[in-house]
Amino acid sequence: MINGQCSMEKVDLIIIGAGPGGYRAAEYAAKQGLKVVILEGSEVGGTCLNVGCIPTKTYVHSATFAEARERMATVVPQLRQGVEGILSHPNITLIREKGAFVDAHTVGDYTADNIIIATGSETKWLPIKGVDERLRVGEQSSGIPRVVDSTGLLNLETQPKRLAIIGAGVIGMEFASVFNRFGTEVTVIEYLKECLPALDSDIAKRLRKYLEKGGITFKMKTAVEDIADIDADVVLMATGRKPRMQADFANAGIEYDERKGVAVDENFKTTVNGIYAIGDVNGKQMLAHAAEMQAIHAVNQIIGKPDNIRFDIMPAAIFTQPEAACVGPTEDQLKADGIAYECKKSFWRANGKAMAMGETEGLLKLFVSSEDGAILGCHAYGAHSADIVQEVSVLMCKHTTITELADMVHIHPTLSEILKSAVE
Repeated sequence: MINGQCSMEKVDLIIIGAGPGGYRAAEYAAKQGLKVVILEGSEVGGTCLNVGCIPTKTYVHSATFAEARERMATVVPQLRQGVEGILSHPNITLIREKGAFVDAHTVGDYTADNIIIATGSETKWLPIKGVDERLRVGEQSSGIPRVVDSTGLLNLETQPKRLAIIGAGVIGMEFASVFNRFGTEVTVIEYLKECLPALDSDIAKRLRKYLEKGGITFKMKTAVEDIADIDADVVLMATGRKPRMQADFANAGIEYDERKGVAVDENFKTTVNGIYAIGDVNGKQMLAHAAEMQAIHAVNQIIGKPDNIRFDIMPAAIFTQPEAACVGPTEDQLKADGIAYECKKSFWRANGKAMAMGETEGLLKLFVSSEDGAILGCHAYGAHSADIVQEVSVLMCKHTTITELADMVHIHPTLSEILKSAVE
């Protein structure tokens, strides 16, 4: 205490939240010589590591429900220890409590000229009859199924016999594929006419039809009015996520919207000088890898270091079986925007490696400019399609044309030849 007031420790950077964006920002800033304080009221690693991307992938790569739970219990703690190791850097102080703004430059007992908000996102619950707090925590009554979000589904100790999924986005489709493989009876209910709206509609339809043949029931263009009308043991609310807001954001004077997130410019600066918002909390690109790159860019803004990160080229993947991936606009978007393009197609069934693997289901669509042959985007489903789309993403960042791609050697036999075949 000094003159009856608490003394504040001055640091170079305060980060609120230790998810993919937060801990990456801390690591990068510390290596640049900044003194960093990062605050986290829950486990480090955020949603992605603890209840999102990583535990979900342990399910994707497991043959049974029991094996999935066993692997999740091993993999997640190991990776969490890895993040804690990153945050043990001498320039980083990890405070295990929720970070709250006192004013625009003060969070808890620390003050800094620069602050990064990285509080992530949370489940977006739809106001459906029967979805209340009592049901969310898992109580069942009068035959009404248990209602959970993705975190609740991962915490189930017993495999459900019948699973209903509300929402055919990334979360819903991945869990549908996984639990169908485990032997659960799966029904997906979607308000829109097609699944995975960010994916090319042709690719999305083909993937859905393939999953239907595998035993998943889809009810498209269907709205749920009452949970009691659903015939299932467990209902997964997979209707997306929303930015995680905190009431104390108002203390900082930043502009934010409970639904859209914290308002930022192209450099992830908020409306208050020195405060940045990265990752899901700004609502721009709700992907873990987007959060990591936004973290690097925000720190570069702070230290005055230029970079050439292309946030307009953001690949994404859906880990169904087979998986799907995309980068750039869909064919429908290209048509709507009046962009002259050509669509090049290639099929997994014509690839030697895919045939040898027994993974012949899949289609790749490569969109190229009719004017100069520049690659505009790629949407695909099939084994390891995420790896192929990642290659396309790199090519797009370097302004590659299909003529240049055609001249690039690809290893034989590999699935990457599917991309090469599309331009031959």
